[in-house]
Amino acid sequence: MRPLCRCNLRPAAVNYKKNGKTYYRKQCDICISAKQIGFGIPNWVKSGYEKKSWCEKCGYKSSYDEQFNVFHIDGNLLNSKYTNLKTICANCQRILYKDNVEWKQGDLLPDILTN
Repeated sequence: MRPLCRCNLRPAAVNYKKNGKTYYRKQCDICISAKQIGFGIPNWVKSGYEKKSWCEKCGYKSSYDEQFNVFHIDGNLLNSKYTNLKTICANCQRILYKDNVEWKQGDLLPDILTN
C-alpha cells in the first residue's frame, strides 16, 4: 500500500522502481514542489485549524478568505495549539504591526477551554 505524505493529505510520490519493488519518497509531489519554491504547508493547517470567515478582533465579516490571516497569539509560529490561533482581518493585522505589537498578545486573548 502506498504511504501517506507527511502532510497526511495525499499519497507519497514514487521515487523509483528497482527489481519489481517500488520505493516512495516521504512527501507527495505537491509538498515537494512547494518546498522547492520556498513554500510549505503551515503548521496551523497541519494541526486542523480552519480560518474563520470573520475577524476575531473587530468582528468584520467577508466571503473572501484572502482577507483573513491566522494570528499566533504568543508569537511562536510553531505553537499551533487551537487556543493560540485566532483569525484576524488584514486591516487588524496591519494595525497590530503599526502599533509595534509584532506577534504579541495585544488585546487578543487565548481561548479558555472549559470542561
